[in-house]
Amino acid sequence: VQLVESGGGMVQPGGSLRLSCAASGFTFSSYDMSWARQAPGKGTEWVSGINTGGGTTYYADSVKGRFTISRNNAENTLYLQMNSLKPEDTAVYYCARGYYSSLRDYNYWGQGTQVTVSS
Repeated sequence: VQLVESGGGMVQPGGSLRLSCAASGFTFSSYDMSWARQAPGKGTEWVSGINTGGGTTYYADSVKGRFTISRNNAENTLYLQMNSLKPEDTAVYYCARGYYSSLRDYNYWGQGTQVTVSS
């Protein structure tokens, strides 16, 4: 299993970024997928999840209405469109295989991509 995130960077408050996660080594279309993040000095926070077909999505209250998760099963890629970014969104963002109620249940993570929101 390999998950490789990309698309992070530095953006001003109010700006947008689109993160991608390229998946390989497993049948991507058979698994729910998630995004999580870890801010400096804080624990990991689950951000968003999506079911296998992409028709059902889930969001943390902190990002609801601003972030959109999606997937392209033909290209084995997971996305996170982030709009109206705030300084508190600054974190390393990770994609993970599955959608679980506990972060402890996630077994496969990418290496992460840094998102910095600052003026």
